[in-house]
Amino acid sequence: MADKKKTNVFVKLFKYLRECIGELKKITWPTVSQTTKNFGIVLLVILVAGVLIFALDQGLYALLGLVMNVSGS
Repeated sequence: MADKKKTNVFVKLFKYLRECIGELKKITWPTVSQTTKNFGIVLLVILVAGVLIFALDQGLYALLGLVMNVSGS
């Protein structure tokens, strides 16, 4: 059996943290204008989806009301 020197836990931890910092430096972060534009797009999509869901809910509720009135007569 070959004698393997066990590496210290702290050595592994510092190596891992050093590699993490190296990877973080490779990231291209968005600019403020890109972030603002994307935020506006997200808000617009949420608003449109909310309006569509509201309209569908109101339409189905009205249809249910018509069905209940017709069958009750």
